[in-house]
Amino acid sequence: MPRASTRLVLSCEHASAAVPRDLAWLFRNDRVVLATHRGFDAGALAVARGLARRLAVPLVAGTTTRLLVDLNRSPHNSAIFSPWTRALPRAEREALVDRLHAPHWERTARMVDQAGGPVVHFAIHSFTPTLRDEVRDFELGLLYDPGRPRERALADALREAIARRAPHLRIRRNAPYRGRSDGLPTAFRKQRKPADYLGLEIELNQACLRSASDQRAWAELLAPCLAEVLASTDSRRAPHSRARRTRRASAKG
Repeated sequence: MPRASTRLVLSCEHASAAVPRDLAWLFRNDRVVLATHRGFDAGALAVARGLARRLAVPLVAGTTTRLLVDLNRSPHNSAIFSPWTRALPRAEREALVDRLHAPHWERTARMVDQAGGPVVHFAIHSFTPTLRDEVRDFELGLLYDPGRPRERALADALREAIARRAPHLRIRRNAPYRGRSDGLPTAFRKQRKPADYLGLEIELNQACLRSASDQRAWAELLAPCLAEVLASTDSRRAPHSRARRTRRASAKG
């Protein structure tokens, strides 16, 4: 598959359940929790890597469990820390942010800012099928800010592209979480104009990601859909870009 766009950036915040050796003591009595949905987004990294490979675009992936510090929360959000780190002294919590959180956000921001604008950022996540007796009976969620028309249009176009290829899938907007809730794309929106940045989170049901073949199938399905909607946004903005270039050339003449 050809390169989708220099404007596309992929990230995967909850990619790993790993714990650095010097922090393993925090989980010495709770190792089992690391393998649950609380520890990481199962299957998300494999899908994200498959997309990055098929679309030939960069991927920024987390390397440690969200139970140390949550890469999909802003630094000022108290939910950035879990029950295993919340009680640490303030200096140690700040050190975790500097060591684990800041590099991921800085690298993703650098990728976004270096991409040709307007940049499209897809953050790949997965969700547990059942949470506190709530059954999530759908396969895919698209999270975006409904107050940003271009993001809403992008989410609608992506939903349509997926539905054409897999009409059996149940796709929901802003579920299982709200697109405006605190997270990496939400924070990036506050720092960038709507014309310069479109950020969506793709949430996949972990019940559909149990095997390597499942994960590969999702990457194979989503890759052409992402390429299609990016091509569509490129074609829509092309006349405006040509008009701006014509005006600049006329002014110089």
